[in-house]
Amino acid sequence: MKNFIFLVFSAFLITSCSSVKVTTDYDTKVDFNQYKTFAFYKPGIDKAEISDLDKKRILRAIESGLIAQGFTKSENPDMLVSIFTKSREKVNVNQNNNFGYGFGWGWNPYMFGNMNNTNVSQYTEGTLFIDFIDKEKKELVWQGIGTGALKLQNREKKEARIKEFANEIISRFPPGKEK
Repeated sequence: MKNFIFLVFSAFLITSCSSVKVTTDYDTKVDFNQYKTFAFYKPGIDKAEISDLDKKRILRAIESGLIAQGFTKSENPDMLVSIFTKSREKVNVNQNNNFGYGFGWGWNPYMFGNMNNTNVSQYTEGTLFIDFIDKEKKELVWQGIGTGALKLQNREKKEARIKEFANEIISRFPPGKEK
């Protein structure tokens, strides 16, 4: 029984860590229908402290998400797109105090007394900021922030996780599309 509960709890933790938590903020005075084209804001992107390969992955995911929504990449855009990233190490400590209860009748030597079970897990939590800047006014008009566990076992999984982050954030743009 203890192993079954541990498995269910572990499965819950794994699935809950795989999601991306997204928050957005924007200028309520801006008419977002005016934005039809975009380009990437290189000075902002250059400041992101991640590898150039990950920058390319993020930018490709943002570009495909915006194009899927009907925006066009342009040399003379209405809005500029910038990114910023940060990460931190997280540690989860879960302690389960179980008292010895067993199934059926009689004495069970494996279910006797107080059982303490402590589980410690460590992971990297990453945050991706996607900023939309009005090109003419040079002002931030919308920001999406996605936070979640990073799973970087191999290139394919890493790329899939980056796409998940970008797609979850871009799906909230323009305002009013929040899930």
